[in-house]
Amino acid sequence: MTIKDLEPKELWSNFYALTRCPRPSKHEEAVREYLIEWAKKNKIECRVDKVGNLIMSKPATKGMENRRPVVLQAHMDMVPQARAGKVHDFLKDPIETKIVDDWVYACDTTLGADDGLGVAAIMAVFTSKTAKHGPLEALITTDEETGMTGAFGLKKGELHGDYLLNLDSETEGELYVGCAGGLDANMTIPYATEKAPKGMVAYKLTIGGLKGGHSGMEINTGRANANLLLFRHLRWVAECGIRLINIDGGSLRNAIPRDASAVVAMPKEHEECILKEFDKVAGWVKKELGKVEPDFFMKYEKVRMNPTVMTDADTQKIINLMMVVPNGVMAMSQDMENLVETSLNIARVRTNGKQFMLQSLLRSSVDTAKDALGERLVCLAEMCGGKCALTGAYPGWKPNMESQLLKTMKATYKKLYKKEPAVMAIHAGLECGLLGGKYPDMEMISFGPTLQSPHSPDERAYIPSCTKFYEFLLASLEAMPEKK
Repeated sequence: MTIKDLEPKELWSNFYALTRCPRPSKHEEAVREYLIEWAKKNKIECRVDKVGNLIMSKPATKGMENRRPVVLQAHMDMVPQARAGKVHDFLKDPIETKIVDDWVYACDTTLGADDGLGVAAIMAVFTSKTAKHGPLEALITTDEETGMTGAFGLKKGELHGDYLLNLDSETEGELYVGCAGGLDANMTIPYATEKAPKGMVAYKLTIGGLKGGHSGMEINTGRANANLLLFRHLRWVAECGIRLINIDGGSLRNAIPRDASAVVAMPKEHEECILKEFDKVAGWVKKELGKVEPDFFMKYEKVRMNPTVMTDADTQKIINLMMVVPNGVMAMSQDMENLVETSLNIARVRTNGKQFMLQSLLRSSVDTAKDALGERLVCLAEMCGGKCALTGAYPGWKPNMESQLLKTMKATYKKLYKKEPAVMAIHAGLECGLLGGKYPDMEMISFGPTLQSPHSPDERAYIPSCTKFYEFLLASLEAMPEKK
């Protein structure tokens, strides 16, 4: 069986087509052209705005013309992550899928169900001959995962709906009415190099095998950060005369880093002792993280010695910075149980021969707390003689518990499944925060099927939840109230 054989076929056949289209963030050309041709083939009105978003419209079905107009919204891009050793070109290769029990996985890459299943659901609704609904629009945004470029660039007046259904949440049976805002922090610390002292040998130290995952949804799971573990090993031998040569850790700002490496020079007379200390620290980490990160590994290999190394003072400065930089959950919500309020993910670290660069993503449902955390990073950078640029700020989405849309969808869910849906806020950046700023009178709900480990090669979609997600979407559209 393949995903094309799954029910409902109109959902899964569209998702299968999307797996054939390369669509990593900032490289959505292929999927955009596919969707434009798909709309043309199905005689669906479709236009592209100045930033690359797709906006579609569909008239109401007969007898539903007086219902509140609804915008269906999802994003076309996906996070491109592959397991170590997997050869996959995300700009050319399709995503290959497999079914294991009741789950759909990719083959050692991200699946792209975030948010390919949302886009597939929109496609299914817009081509359905049986769905009942009022006037519909669709907004399929670009580059959501690396900066919400599409939502940022959407102009006011492009949409005309009263309600917006964001199809980008990850637990079926939950209706999301609020989300965290975000802020990018890019730190640059200058460093000096010098001719390598005599008698030095070089090793590449690698941390890997970690789960990674979504830096908002899974920041409170206790998963390890490869960048921090790398520098923990280095700190343990920092006084043994080591010098940094190169650092490369993590990949994407919104993914918990799974892998990190450093090329380190060390005095030959201390070589055996330093390597034993690396093994010792790795043993400690294995015991500490055994249940959370069972596949963690540390390895080192001798490499060609570089003629230049970072100075001793700057080596110590960078290691010390990485030992004290904040990471993970900073505060829990005082308003909603078990909800992270503020967090930070040390996502990407690297060197370029002149600067140490640290990229992180801050999230918070309290804008002032997010701003304060950003200033903390600015202060750390300045203490190290560097700078920290705070950019790409986007607001959170404040819950409206009196929303008519929320009341309608809660009643619809209860009618279908004989139980109340959970009403939640999410510690992740949903486009609703930005869209709400442009359309303050538009009521919004976010929901979706159950996904696990998005933004990592373990990403998977729970098949029964996808059936319920699509069924609930159709029932909700049919239940929308009339215009006042």
